[in-house]
Amino acid sequence: MAWTGAGKKSLVVGVVGLGYVGLPLALQFARCGHKVIGLDVDAEKTTALNNGQSYIRHIAAADIVTARNAGLLEATTDFSRVAELDAAIICVPTPLTKNREPDIQYIVSTGQQIGPYLRRNQLIVLESTTYPGTTDEDLRAVLESLSGLKAGTDFLLAFSPEREDPGNPKFKTADIPKVVGGFTAECGEHARALYVAAGLSVVQVSSARAAEATKLIENIFRSVNIAMVNELKVVFDKMGIDIWEVVNAAKTKPFGYMPFYPGPGLGGHCIPIDPFYLTWKAREFGVATRFIELAGEINTAMPRYVLTRLLESLSDRGKALKNAKILLVGLAYKKDVEDVRESPSFTLWELLQERGAQVSYHDPFVAAVPRTREHAQFTGIASVPLTPENLASYDAALIVTDHTGVDYESIVRNTPLTIDTRNACGKLPEELRKNKVVKA
Repeated sequence: MAWTGAGKKSLVVGVVGLGYVGLPLALQFARCGHKVIGLDVDAEKTTALNNGQSYIRHIAAADIVTARNAGLLEATTDFSRVAELDAAIICVPTPLTKNREPDIQYIVSTGQQIGPYLRRNQLIVLESTTYPGTTDEDLRAVLESLSGLKAGTDFLLAFSPEREDPGNPKFKTADIPKVVGGFTAECGEHARALYVAAGLSVVQVSSARAAEATKLIENIFRSVNIAMVNELKVVFDKMGIDIWEVVNAAKTKPFGYMPFYPGPGLGGHCIPIDPFYLTWKAREFGVATRFIELAGEINTAMPRYVLTRLLESLSDRGKALKNAKILLVGLAYKKDVEDVRESPSFTLWELLQERGAQVSYHDPFVAAVPRTREHAQFTGIASVPLTPENLASYDAALIVTDHTGVDYESIVRNTPLTIDTRNACGKLPEELRKNKVVKA
């Protein structure tokens, strides 16, 4: 089958979902001289892009303006524009349901929006992290039913896992190899050609399922190792050993060891979610994934462990958690980004409120809480300033995210108690930390 983009120096590429994954990818294609039509159901995003504005902190508005001025980027909510494309790349969320099961409704709904406009010889690539079989089964079924075309015969279908690390200056879209796998071998070859045209290094695997599994193993690896070090944190604390000191010493070994760090729980769009996509799919084949599920249990329990440490520390100071004023320091799921998806800060906030605490937060990257799927009750609450006077009004500060540039010394000096889940205060003088900082 001949892909409509084969041999073209300038492609017309659609990117569906203009968030942390889709927008950098769209800009990468535009930098390489390809026309990009960004598609999103959120009119605020498409309007912002068409006005040359960025809504993601680490993506410069100047890059958007450059692509716009070159006539290489436009954004729309009109999915009939799919008919103009050589290739459409789907970058939509794949969350979990309340029962911790895969929720692929955004993939399915995107397929329903694309399907009626799908043309022969077009290439559709899914990038959303999901369980093996989603591309071949779920997405393919929707596209075929609405278009009347057959994947691998009339149109091309492939999977290429997103590998974005928002806010990481060391690795941008152009620096990260792309894994691709097709519904058929021919689909895979054309998907490889698509990403090569964007100046990317490509690793081609035998199938879409192998590509889907690649993303899962990457994040399950991280989840399991974080769970291990979180469990060791609890064990070593009972022994009077600082887990951070141990990890920093262990990582001096130049082989056979890779450092992972403990924390208050997992956050972000990948690690807290992706392992459960595989455990759910594994049940279909009668396979138990006990190791992965145990890691999930340990990581999920971390907010309650942090809460216990806070409660004990307050009690040691003659203070009850009920009616205590607690300041959460950091709302984003990781340092130096504004992304709050799946942040353990929300879980801690809810647990504290359930026990009668009065909770505020400070985050230099999150001026006010954006609307989220599971924590809508916090929408619009504003970050409070870290003035000495304001800090002194709290019974404890709970450091959840170790943003660069936050004055941790001021927090420790002006707050009676600091619970540090990220070792953010580790470099402060011992005499300042003594009896005021508790690691959790």
